[in-house]
Amino acid sequence: MTSKPNPQRMPAARDQADGRFATLTFERDVAAPLSALWQVWTAPAARAVWSSPSPSVVVEFLEADTRVGGREVSLCKVAGEPDTRCECGWLALQPARRSVNYEVISSEGVTQSAALVTADFSGTDERSRVVVTVQLSSLAQDMEAGYRQGFDAGLDNLGGVAERTMVLQRVIRAPRSIVWNTWVNAKTLPQWWGPDGFSCRTKRIDLRTGGEWVFDMIGPDGTVFPNHHRYIEIRPEERLAYTLLWGENGPKHADAWASFETEGEATKVTLGMVMSTKAEFEAAKGFGAIELGLQTLGKLERLVTSQ
Repeated sequence: MTSKPNPQRMPAARDQADGRFATLTFERDVAAPLSALWQVWTAPAARAVWSSPSPSVVVEFLEADTRVGGREVSLCKVAGEPDTRCECGWLALQPARRSVNYEVISSEGVTQSAALVTADFSGTDERSRVVVTVQLSSLAQDMEAGYRQGFDAGLDNLGGVAERTMVLQRVIRAPRSIVWNTWVNAKTLPQWWGPDGFSCRTKRIDLRTGGEWVFDMIGPDGTVFPNHHRYIEIRPEERLAYTLLWGENGPKHADAWASFETEGEATKVTLGMVMSTKAEFEAAKGFGAIELGLQTLGKLERLVTSQ
């Protein structure tokens, strides 16, 4: 998580006895399922939504690989200030329980701080909680105040995003390569996308990073629902991220991602969506979006296992 830059340029770090090291603790209770909170904390597409500590800060992600041994590199940009570089390396990931990562902050080629970040998660299908402990070592300048501001603002954002995030999961009885290829194939994707009884009519489809899928989803009664997916990232057999628009070049409906994990001879598929507003999230829940989404993943499984 990028700490909030200090526009006053804090003075050089004090000596060791005068507070170069600090342990900081942050806690949040969130009105969202534990599964949603964990996904929002770890999924790169979701982290990009909530990571900026304030509207004046733009966070640009250069790398994102959320797995043990993977790293995340981002630039924190503030008008009139040098970019701040944040490198995060994942040391431990225990799904829905704990994550541990290191974080190194630098600016203009000078390392400002290093930290060990431990996040502990608990909760139910209704509410969840995260406790974040930061063991901070300030190097070129005192970073404690910046970390407090950055983590407080970031965790507030995290909670708000989790409360408008929908997470669907299904274990599909097929190898990951087959599930993946059925998802990113321009011929097969329209065959299974959408709930039971729905069909897709494609206008344009280009399943690659920077590509798009413009299509109509047609309900059993003939109702047409225009859709536009813009693909932000496609990482073969691991994950994809895309933006959902209401119709071609319409307003954004959600930031979405899908991840694929091998479980024995099967594949665990996780589909996540951060709705643009809490009102849209509540409306989607109200018309049964979770059940309809699970039907969609069921159609994927039926197609995969019938091949």
